[in-house]
Amino acid sequence: MHFSNRTAIGDAKKFEETLKTGETIAVEFKRCKDGANDDTYETICSFLNRFGGDIYLGIEDDGTVSGVPRNSVQNFIRNIISMIGNPDIISPTVYLSPVSFEYMEKSVIHIRVPPSSEVHTYKKVIYDRINDSDVKVTATGAISSMYIRKQNIFTEKKVFPHISDEDIRFDLFPKIRKMAVGKYPDHPWKYMSDREIVKSAKLYTKDAETEKWGYNLAAVMLLGTDEIIKSICPAYRTDALLRRINTERYDDRQIVETNLIESYDLLMEFTKKHLLDKFHLEDDRRISLRGIIAREIVVNMLMHREFTSPYIARVIIEKDRMFTENANRAFKIGKITPENLVPIPKNPTIAFFFNNIGYADELGSGTANLYQYVKVYSGKEPQIIEDDIFKTIIPLDDNYSFDMNTRHPNGMINDIPSLTDTESKVYEVICEGTAITRAEISFASRVPDRSVARAIASLIEKELVRRIGNDRSGRWVKK
Repeated sequence: MHFSNRTAIGDAKKFEETLKTGETIAVEFKRCKDGANDDTYETICSFLNRFGGDIYLGIEDDGTVSGVPRNSVQNFIRNIISMIGNPDIISPTVYLSPVSFEYMEKSVIHIRVPPSSEVHTYKKVIYDRINDSDVKVTATGAISSMYIRKQNIFTEKKVFPHISDEDIRFDLFPKIRKMAVGKYPDHPWKYMSDREIVKSAKLYTKDAETEKWGYNLAAVMLLGTDEIIKSICPAYRTDALLRRINTERYDDRQIVETNLIESYDLLMEFTKKHLLDKFHLEDDRRISLRGIIAREIVVNMLMHREFTSPYIARVIIEKDRMFTENANRAFKIGKITPENLVPIPKNPTIAFFFNNIGYADELGSGTANLYQYVKVYSGKEPQIIEDDIFKTIIPLDDNYSFDMNTRHPNGMINDIPSLTDTESKVYEVICEGTAITRAEISFASRVPDRSVARAIASLIEKELVRRIGNDRSGRWVKK
């Protein structure tokens, strides 16, 4: 076999792997006996509008290399270049460099299409790449999502020079500093001033075009006052609903429109309030499945959403499922599993901040945790769907128990000591490891300080927690 342009095509092994894998969201095969047809240009348009991709002319849908007529290769290439340079065909016009190569004595034309920073049309129609198909886009919402996706920088990096210190919640920094130190005892934020933390976290940056310094969108969403958040992102909201009895409206509702630090607390409180607590024994450790699952879905919805979209994020708890929806800057389309996951941060600055304060762990660990623990919690797998609207679906089954298949009336599995509601709240906070002092446990659990003291004493007696370190610098941890 012979490749006439190895730098553009890659080696034979890579090409054969492409043939074996078949068509994907970024690979398209065209038969092309008589030249490039409409469907070739529709694919060029959809690749420009999505993530880019590779088009191979002279290959059947099943990956069989049929080849293009060898004496027509150069005419085909010239015609393709002419067509995509015509504003009546592809608009805005693009410049691509199709190349030819020989494989098993057959001629193949390869067109590498890069992702574009603009939205393109083919004959005045917008096409998008959905899985392995080119789809016409006509809905206003879908076109709006496409323009959001087309921005050539992360929207969280947009700088707002007019925002002042008065627009930032500096009163949150003592909590933030303690959370960072709680996760990493020698965290550098421990010794930094509030403004040094802001710069260290890249929340105060310089606009590349205007060269003006200012707080960016990540800073606004993480630490902004409610007023400045509303002025920058007027449609920003997370709507948490319980629909178990009144399925047409709701049984309980929490509207969250504040910064991400406090949004996390409010949404965690809502989900924990309405999900059955199931403790699970793992390597002789007792863990709260409810706490793990709630944490992963809340963090994912807050950390990876597209804040400039008018789409309202939702957390909805029903009798047999809980699901979340949020605007997303999709890098692929379809169901995400631990096997096909390619971790890509949608908001890397916010993800970095969340990781430092213990809200999030290593990128991609959330998917693995959901697949591991949801099956233990409900006996079924979750669904995580990547699209312009990101969806996570958690099946619920209050009658399912992985450990014993029976449960005490208070929701505790039989081989676990029964806990009061107060003890359960305190124990979950200790298990999460984000709080150090009794006062912090009280704040995180919404339990009065004296009740925390009594709950901890009971948890120690039940051999669920223990104290490490001395009385001044030590902490309680799960046993």
